[in-house]
Amino acid sequence: MFPLQLFNIFFTASTVQERVSKDDLSQYTRGDLLEVPRTLFTHFGIYLGDNRVAHLIPDILPVFSRNKAAISEMVTNLRLILGVVAKAASVRVDSVADFAYGSEVLVNHMDAVCNQPALGAEEVARRAEELLGSISYSLLWYNCEHYVMYCRYGLVISYQTYQFCTAVRKTVCSRTSAYLMALLGVGAMLYLGSAASLTSVIFLLVSFILWMTS
Repeated sequence: MFPLQLFNIFFTASTVQERVSKDDLSQYTRGDLLEVPRTLFTHFGIYLGDNRVAHLIPDILPVFSRNKAAISEMVTNLRLILGVVAKAASVRVDSVADFAYGSEVLVNHMDAVCNQPALGAEEVARRAEELLGSISYSLLWYNCEHYVMYCRYGLVISYQTYQFCTAVRKTVCSRTSAYLMALLGVGAMLYLGSAASLTSVIFLLVSFILWMTS
Protein backbone atom coordinates (compact mmCIF):
# COMPACT_ATOMS: atom_id res chain seq x y z
CA MET A 1 0.00 0.00 0.00
CA PHE A 2 1.61 3.25 -1.10
CA PRO A 3 -1.33 5.56 -0.26
CA LEU A 4 -1.67 7.69 2.82
CA GLN A 5 -3.06 4.81 4.90
CA LEU A 6 0.30 3.03 4.72
CA PHE A 7 2.20 6.05 5.96
CA ASN A 8 -0.20 6.70 8.82
CA ILE A 9 0.27 3.26 10.47
CA PHE A 10 3.04 4.63 12.63
CA PHE A 11 0.88 7.40 14.02
CA THR A 12 -2.10 5.32 15.19
CA ALA A 13 -0.60 4.83 18.64
CA SER A 14 0.12 8.52 19.18
CA THR A 15 -1.90 10.95 21.24
CA VAL A 16 -4.96 12.81 20.00
CA GLN A 17 -4.09 15.08 17.10
CA GLU A 18 -4.82 18.80 17.31
CA ARG A 19 -6.88 19.69 14.24
CA VAL A 20 -7.57 23.32 13.45
CA SER A 21 -9.28 25.18 10.67
CA LYS A 22 -6.85 26.49 8.08
CA ASP A 23 -8.87 29.73 8.04
CA ASP A 24 -8.32 30.48 11.76
CA LEU A 25 -4.82 31.95 11.68
CA SER A 26 -4.96 32.80 15.39
CA GLN A 27 -4.38 29.09 16.08
CA TYR A 28 -0.89 29.19 14.55
CA THR A 29 2.30 30.44 16.18
CA ARG A 30 5.62 31.16 14.49
CA GLY A 31 7.67 27.95 14.57
CA ASP A 32 4.66 25.59 14.63
CA LEU A 33 4.96 22.37 12.63
CA LEU A 34 1.93 22.04 10.34
CA GLU A 35 0.80 18.76 8.81
CA VAL A 36 -1.83 18.03 6.14
CA PRO A 37 -2.89 14.87 4.27
CA ARG A 38 -2.50 15.05 0.49
CA THR A 39 -3.22 12.46 -2.19
CA LEU A 40 -0.42 9.96 -1.57
CA PHE A 41 1.21 11.13 1.63
CA THR A 42 1.19 13.55 4.55
CA HIS A 43 2.70 16.95 3.78
CA PHE A 44 4.60 19.06 6.33
CA GLY A 45 5.55 22.70 6.74
CA ILE A 46 6.74 25.28 9.28
CA TYR A 47 4.55 28.28 10.11
CA LEU A 48 6.49 31.55 9.83
CA GLY A 49 3.76 33.93 10.91
CA ASP A 50 1.54 36.34 8.95
CA ASN A 51 -0.20 33.52 7.05
CA ARG A 52 3.09 32.16 5.67
CA VAL A 53 4.17 28.51 5.65
CA ALA A 54 7.64 27.32 4.58
CA HIS A 55 7.59 23.85 3.09
CA LEU A 56 9.71 21.64 0.88
CA ILE A 57 7.69 20.53 -2.12
CA PRO A 58 8.56 18.86 -5.44
CA ASP A 59 7.54 20.90 -8.47
CA ILE A 60 8.23 20.22 -12.14
CA LEU A 61 7.27 23.70 -13.37
CA PRO A 62 10.57 25.50 -12.57
CA VAL A 63 12.38 22.95 -14.75
CA PHE A 64 10.53 24.22 -17.83
CA SER A 65 9.57 27.79 -16.97
CA ARG A 66 11.09 30.97 -15.55
CA ASN A 67 7.67 32.57 -15.09
CA LYS A 68 7.79 33.53 -11.41
CA ALA A 69 4.09 34.32 -11.30
CA ALA A 70 3.14 30.86 -12.57
CA ILE A 71 5.64 29.13 -10.31
CA SER A 72 4.35 30.99 -7.25
CA GLU A 73 0.84 29.66 -7.78
CA MET A 74 -0.31 26.70 -5.68
CA VAL A 75 1.49 23.47 -6.64
CA THR A 76 -1.05 21.03 -8.05
CA ASN A 77 -0.83 17.28 -7.57
CA LEU A 78 0.30 16.85 -11.19
CA ARG A 79 3.14 19.35 -10.78
CA LEU A 80 4.09 17.67 -7.53
CA ILE A 81 4.12 14.08 -8.84
CA LEU A 82 6.16 15.04 -11.90
CA GLY A 83 8.53 16.93 -9.62
CA VAL A 84 9.00 13.79 -7.53
CA VAL A 85 9.98 11.80 -10.63
CA ALA A 86 12.33 14.56 -11.84
CA LYS A 87 13.68 15.18 -8.31
CA ALA A 88 12.98 18.88 -8.78
CA ALA A 89 12.01 20.64 -5.55
CA SER A 90 12.39 23.78 -3.48
CA VAL A 91 11.59 25.17 -0.07
CA ARG A 92 8.98 27.84 -0.75
CA VAL A 93 6.56 30.00 1.21
CA ASP A 94 2.80 29.74 0.65
CA SER A 95 -0.31 30.83 2.47
CA VAL A 96 -1.85 28.39 4.93
CA ALA A 97 -4.76 27.78 2.54
CA ASP A 98 -2.48 26.95 -0.40
CA PHE A 99 -0.29 24.77 1.80
CA ALA A 100 -3.32 22.88 3.16
CA TYR A 101 -4.70 22.29 -0.36
CA GLY A 102 -8.22 21.88 1.01
CA SER A 103 -7.29 19.57 3.89
CA GLU A 104 -7.46 19.98 7.65
CA VAL A 105 -4.30 21.13 9.37
CA LEU A 106 -2.66 19.31 12.28
CA VAL A 107 -0.52 21.48 14.56
CA ASN A 108 2.59 20.14 16.30
CA HIS A 109 1.33 16.56 16.11
CA MET A 110 4.92 15.35 15.80
CA ASP A 111 5.74 16.65 19.30
CA ALA A 112 3.89 13.60 20.63
CA VAL A 113 5.71 11.25 18.26
CA CYS A 114 9.32 12.42 18.36
CA ASN A 115 11.41 11.67 21.46
CA GLN A 116 13.53 14.75 20.84
CA PRO A 117 12.13 17.96 22.39
CA ALA A 118 11.27 20.79 20.03
CA LEU A 119 13.72 23.65 19.60
CA GLY A 120 12.70 27.20 20.44
CA ALA A 121 10.07 28.69 18.15
CA GLU A 122 12.37 31.39 16.75
CA GLU A 123 15.14 28.88 16.07
CA VAL A 124 12.67 26.61 14.25
CA ALA A 125 11.52 29.49 12.05
CA ARG A 126 15.09 30.66 11.46
CA ARG A 127 16.11 27.21 10.22
CA ALA A 128 13.05 27.03 7.97
CA GLU A 129 13.81 30.42 6.41
CA GLU A 130 17.51 29.66 6.05
CA LEU A 131 16.78 26.79 3.65
CA LEU A 132 14.41 28.68 1.32
CA GLY A 133 15.11 28.09 -2.37
CA SER A 134 16.07 25.15 -4.55
CA ILE A 135 17.12 22.07 -2.62
CA SER A 136 18.18 18.48 -3.23
CA TYR A 137 15.20 16.14 -3.11
CA SER A 138 14.72 12.42 -2.69
CA LEU A 139 11.41 10.69 -2.16
CA LEU A 140 12.94 8.40 0.47
CA TRP A 141 16.02 10.18 1.78
CA TYR A 142 15.15 13.89 1.85
CA ASN A 143 11.53 14.97 1.59
CA CYS A 144 9.24 17.50 3.28
CA GLU A 145 9.21 15.54 6.54
CA HIS A 146 13.01 15.42 6.75
CA TYR A 147 12.98 19.20 6.27
CA VAL A 148 10.54 20.02 9.09
CA MET A 149 12.06 17.45 11.45
CA TYR A 150 15.42 19.16 11.04
CA CYS A 151 13.90 22.59 11.58
CA ARG A 152 11.89 21.71 14.70
CA TYR A 153 13.88 18.91 16.34
CA GLY A 154 17.34 18.97 14.76
CA LEU A 155 16.82 15.45 13.38
CA VAL A 156 16.87 14.62 9.67
CA ILE A 157 14.43 11.70 9.74
CA SER A 158 11.11 10.70 8.16
CA TYR A 159 8.67 8.36 9.87
CA GLN A 160 6.72 8.05 6.63
CA THR A 161 9.79 6.78 4.81
CA TYR A 162 10.62 4.32 7.57
CA GLN A 163 7.10 2.91 7.66
CA PHE A 164 6.92 2.68 3.88
CA CYS A 165 10.25 0.86 3.59
CA THR A 166 9.23 -1.55 6.35
CA ALA A 167 5.94 -2.34 4.61
CA VAL A 168 7.64 -2.80 1.23
CA ARG A 169 10.28 -5.09 2.70
CA LYS A 170 7.61 -7.29 4.29
CA THR A 171 5.66 -7.40 1.04
CA VAL A 172 8.61 -8.08 -1.27
CA CYS A 173 10.03 -10.77 1.00
CA SER A 174 6.76 -12.64 1.39
CA ARG A 175 6.24 -16.07 -0.22
CA THR A 176 3.10 -14.84 -1.97
CA SER A 177 5.06 -12.07 -3.68
CA ALA A 178 7.70 -14.56 -4.82
CA TYR A 179 5.04 -16.75 -6.44
CA LEU A 180 3.37 -13.73 -8.01
CA MET A 181 6.62 -12.42 -9.48
CA ALA A 182 7.42 -15.87 -10.90
CA LEU A 183 4.00 -16.05 -12.57
CA LEU A 184 4.36 -12.52 -13.92
CA GLY A 185 7.78 -13.39 -15.30
CA VAL A 186 6.50 -16.46 -17.11
CA GLY A 187 3.49 -14.55 -18.40
CA ALA A 188 5.69 -11.72 -19.66
CA MET A 189 7.98 -14.14 -21.47
CA LEU A 190 5.03 -15.80 -23.19
CA TYR A 191 3.49 -12.45 -24.12
CA LEU A 192 6.70 -10.80 -25.33
CA GLY A 193 7.90 -13.92 -27.06
CA SER A 194 11.55 -13.68 -26.06
CA ALA A 195 13.74 -13.59 -22.99
CA ALA A 196 15.61 -10.65 -24.49
CA SER A 197 12.50 -8.47 -24.44
CA LEU A 198 11.76 -9.48 -20.86
CA THR A 199 15.32 -8.62 -19.87
CA SER A 200 14.91 -5.15 -21.36
CA VAL A 201 11.70 -4.57 -19.43
CA ILE A 202 13.29 -5.70 -16.17
CA PHE A 203 16.34 -3.51 -16.81
CA LEU A 204 14.17 -0.44 -17.32
CA LEU A 205 12.09 -1.21 -14.24
CA VAL A 206 15.13 -1.71 -12.01
CA SER A 207 16.74 1.45 -13.39
CA PHE A 208 13.62 3.46 -12.55
CA ILE A 209 13.45 2.04 -9.02
CA LEU A 210 17.13 2.83 -8.41
CA TRP A 211 16.59 6.38 -9.68
CA MET A 212 13.64 6.99 -7.38
CA THR A 213 15.35 5.56 -4.29
CA SER A 214 18.70 7.30 -4.82
